[in-house]
Amino acid sequence: MPRAPRRPSDEARRGAYKPRVDFSRSRRRREDGLLSLRRLDRDAGLFKRRRDETSPAVHASDPAPTPAEAESPAAGARPPPTPSSPADAAAPRDAAESELEGLSELVDKVCSDDTTSQLEATVQFRKLLSDEKNSTVIKIIRADVLPRFAESLSRTGFPQLQMEAAWVLTNIAASDYTLLVAECGAVPRLVELLGSPNANIRHQAIWCLGNIAADLPSCRDILFDHGVVTPLLSQFREDMKIPVLRTAMWALSNLCFGKLPAEVQVKPILEIVSQLIHSADEKILADACWTVYYLCGGVDDAIQDALDAGVCPQLVNLLMHASSSVLLPVIMALARISAGDDAQVQVLIENGILNCLAQLLGRSYPKNIKKQACLIVSNIATGSKDQIQAVIDASIISPLIVLLKTSETDIKKEAAWALSNAASGASSEQIQYVLASVHLNVSSVPWCMTLNLILCNGCLPSGCRYLVSRGCLEPLCNVLTYQDPDLVYTCLQGLENILQAGEAGKKGEEESEMNPYAQFILESGGLDKLEDLQDVNSESIYDLAMKLLQSYWEEEVSESDDPNVPGSNDSSDTVETTSEDAAQPPAPASVADEAE
Repeated sequence: MPRAPRRPSDEARRGAYKPRVDFSRSRRRREDGLLSLRRLDRDAGLFKRRRDETSPAVHASDPAPTPAEAESPAAGARPPPTPSSPADAAAPRDAAESELEGLSELVDKVCSDDTTSQLEATVQFRKLLSDEKNSTVIKIIRADVLPRFAESLSRTGFPQLQMEAAWVLTNIAASDYTLLVAECGAVPRLVELLGSPNANIRHQAIWCLGNIAADLPSCRDILFDHGVVTPLLSQFREDMKIPVLRTAMWALSNLCFGKLPAEVQVKPILEIVSQLIHSADEKILADACWTVYYLCGGVDDAIQDALDAGVCPQLVNLLMHASSSVLLPVIMALARISAGDDAQVQVLIENGILNCLAQLLGRSYPKNIKKQACLIVSNIATGSKDQIQAVIDASIISPLIVLLKTSETDIKKEAAWALSNAASGASSEQIQYVLASVHLNVSSVPWCMTLNLILCNGCLPSGCRYLVSRGCLEPLCNVLTYQDPDLVYTCLQGLENILQAGEAGKKGEEESEMNPYAQFILESGGLDKLEDLQDVNSESIYDLAMKLLQSYWEEEVSESDDPNVPGSNDSSDTVETTSEDAAQPPAPASVADEAE
């Protein structure tokens, strides 16, 4: 499973809540800090998961498959995105064990000059590999026959031997020893086989290369070093059969995973992908979308290249696809495009992505898909005011609120980021709309972060009045009892901003008038919770709580926090205030002062 991103440090969290946020800086922080980390984690998780979903590598019992059999290697199933090999009936276990006992004899045949003996032994090796045990692969590798199989790939006068040798190497590449296949001299010969006149051999070569590409970056580097991209792209023809097209698209998607070398031309790949994302075959479609996703994260300027290739309209249409196996790579590819600049994001908006996302967020989909949908909205909301207005006009705010109320924590956080980003760059009218939408969910844990970001990024006093009138203070004060120090501190910041807005609203009134929001907090039991925060171990929470108590309630605090001092807790159940001409008791020593 992908690893969750590390929790940001206190300094990073505080930095996010400073007023007058630079919106371009906010976008960079959002993209570089959050998206980059999550992309790496999601890439690793998805790749591993796709590997885990592979069907077992199986092999044929007959020496030479028919063309029809070779072009349907897995009974018509899509080639798995990890090392695998064509369909094959499993050899009996006892027969495999007996063959292993005679391994030295097979090695002698493979190394002989007799082509018939070589072919016979190669077929037997291929059958042995149907066992799928690493122990079998290890014994074959230790026999040092891989270079001999690689040499057999060049026997152009014996296509059946070429086919069987490629098949054996494909099966070994499906194991944990892919790198040995990549380094035994097979790669340049496999690339040459992509030009073979025999369709079955070409298909088998594609499969083996796809397995190698599915392994370590060093394996993919070896493929790039031998110029695999152009010969592989030449395999995509109008007359390709569906099983072969599935294998080729899967191999290409594996090849595009990670950072591509600078010499690799992305546009020819995108030209092919832009056609295949219209395929009716779900497996071809999914791998084509994975390819877009990989390219947009592994190549500079690939987002613009993808838009120029015309993939955006169809990707947006595919958001309504019924299969989650297609929808996941589609929405992840769109999430990467949404991390582009405002002009690139505008292309998504013009193609109707927001209306599709509004429908998607309101339906029952897997968690990872909804998280990506929220991420796209969040990225769009970091744009211009017109783009924020497009989010509002698409009625996406309401389904985001539903997610904040009912979804799992990680989805709530993504939805909260979407709302906070919308508010941070919005006009005052747009902020009022967001506030009007979110008031029902102000009690949710992630919303406290969102509330603070909204208030710290230019929310007017009228916005605070609206939040208070909708009953936000009581649930906000309840958060003060949580055991999460970061959350409590964030909540205190939000209360501070509300109280400051209350002071601003008092202008022109009598100075003796109490801050109306302070009165609301008192009535909702928040003052008792603020007093309790004097006993927490966090200095920052203690200081801010004391600041609020002394600034808005003229609260009398004892000269010592030591519970052993008589009278220190006598007035814990009441709020005592002093007259204006009464002397204020000295503030208690801070943690830092006590340390001194």
